[in-house]
Amino acid sequence: MRMRRLRSALPSTLLAVLLSGTAACAPARVPVPPVAHVDLQRYMGRWYVIASIPTRFERDTYNAVETYRLQDDGTICTTFRYRPGGFDAAVKQIQTVASVTSGSNDAEWRVHVLGLLRMQYVVAWLKPDYSQVIVARDKRDYVWVMARTPSIPAEDYAAMLESMQAMGYDLSALVKSPQQWPEVPAAPESFEKPCD
Repeated sequence: MRMRRLRSALPSTLLAVLLSGTAACAPARVPVPPVAHVDLQRYMGRWYVIASIPTRFERDTYNAVETYRLQDDGTICTTFRYRPGGFDAAVKQIQTVASVTSGSNDAEWRVHVLGLLRMQYVVAWLKPDYSQVIVARDKRDYVWVMARTPSIPAEDYAAMLESMQAMGYDLSALVKSPQQWPEVPAAPESFEKPCD
């Protein structure tokens, strides 16, 4: 009788153990908190990519620059300009359009990729003078460290690494973006075209 009860209880107990194990392997996705407010006019312009956990479009890119322009309809024209595979490669660019998420105080966007996908874009940390930024996602799959200059002080970069770890990122996939510019960088805007 006791053995029969044990056998009947076994499947539910096993299921509970398996479910608890699954929950441990796949933690709940805690949202990355955005900054309290972004002044879009100040945020627009050129940002050099210092490091990232890159999307497949951004792997092995050199002199990567993201440029934002606020459009008349309130959307943001984004241009990713880069050289694939080396500093001597021809310049390429990818354009997308972003829309600000309502109620986010302009700190969270949805980037429309190829007219099909919408990618989350969270301004998770922003230096008060708008010179450095960390852009994150709730999935912790991609992250971008960007600055108004092609390089930043080592201590600033170390502090940003700590911030990303505190956000829950595994930084083993983080890749530094090679930046090599002349003393006066060529304006990425000269390669850009208006967003459709």
